[in-house]
Amino acid sequence: MNHRVAVIGAGPMGLATAYQLIKDGHTPIVFEGDDRVGGMTATFDFSGQRIERYYHFHCTSDRDFILILNELGIADQLQWTKTKMGYWYQNRLQSWGNPLALLKFKGLSLQAKFRYGLHAFACTKRKNWAPLDHVEATGWIRRWVGEEAYDVLWRRLFDFKFYNYKDNLSAAWIWSRIRRIGTSRYNIFEEKLGYLNGGSDTLLDALKDFIEKNGGEIRLSTPVDKVVVEHGRVQGIQSNNITEQYDKVISTVPLPLVPKMIPDLSNLVLEQYKNLKNIAVVCIIVKLRKQVSENFWLNTNDPEMDIPGLVEYTNLRKLSNHIVYVPFYMPREHKTFQEPNQNFINKVKIYLKKINPSLVDEDFLDVKASRYQYAQPICDPGYLDTLPLAKSSVEGLWIADTSHYYPEDRGISESIGYGRKLAKDAMY
Repeated sequence: MNHRVAVIGAGPMGLATAYQLIKDGHTPIVFEGDDRVGGMTATFDFSGQRIERYYHFHCTSDRDFILILNELGIADQLQWTKTKMGYWYQNRLQSWGNPLALLKFKGLSLQAKFRYGLHAFACTKRKNWAPLDHVEATGWIRRWVGEEAYDVLWRRLFDFKFYNYKDNLSAAWIWSRIRRIGTSRYNIFEEKLGYLNGGSDTLLDALKDFIEKNGGEIRLSTPVDKVVVEHGRVQGIQSNNITEQYDKVISTVPLPLVPKMIPDLSNLVLEQYKNLKNIAVVCIIVKLRKQVSENFWLNTNDPEMDIPGLVEYTNLRKLSNHIVYVPFYMPREHKTFQEPNQNFINKVKIYLKKINPSLVDEDFLDVKASRYQYAQPICDPGYLDTLPLAKSSVEGLWIADTSHYYPEDRGISESIGYGRKLAKDAMY
């Protein structure tokens, strides 16, 4: 039976949901409040260069991403590159990310290096994350690596990404982040990451074309005001003062938006959604005339910098100029998040000049700031116990976002895989 299905959100999860619905013979209508598809993978014109608002990369373990590229006939656009990591510590740029770099790292005892390396290795070999689900992350890391390695290599990541949430995070969630990068390598000495020719637009355009050419529809600049529920069953969508009937509704927008959009859920469930926490981001994107360093990742531990690191994107995907992303993560209620963009831009210029003293003002060709209030869910110990099921208590209504593939961190591949699963489950 061909069902008429509303999909809310045109990020990777929403587009993958619509894609799978069409493959299974249904007719999806995708509602997107933004003027473009992509969500956090959406691109913009950065003074003549199409670039993502927020950086993305791909790992060799991204099976769902690679699978859909093959199905769409664009797998030849995926390129793999040897990338490097660095560490800015004690006013010194050091190599990072492999056993030799760890051994040579200045500012850490041999015992601390051994314990850190053992923990990283154990994370890449661990298969079962369930024992870590109810374990608090910072205590777990400290027990493995010791206070010295934690202070030097981990503390600022927690301080300047999670702020007041730093001491109540799931170890399973942190483990998945370590494991994903640790397993995307040529060998133990060389990291291997991927990018798409044309960036994320290549995938987004292919998904959009497939959906629209096969009977689906994507309505941009069309936010959903309300999901209409009557007698315990979904009835349709209200948008721009127009109500339309749908057999099923699948929401893929951030869960904090759900209470306002679907107010007819039970009070208990609405409270569950309201209690979920997210980290916001102010991401500064810089176009430079010259390279900051040769590293894709650059972790930072500097008392004069309120960031845990930065990403020099063009050390992965070559472009005509050098592109650097400097994300400032913080709770959206934090006072710093209320500061104007120029404050963050000024900081970034100071930080980049400190890391590479040869940079001068003329090397900064353009700078932009992107903000997102729901950049990342906060997953505390036992997170699944508090997360509402994707299948809601309302018949025909499914609600999910990147939280639902916990303990995996948010990513394009994970969103695609979960979106396709969501489509099948909702139609079962």
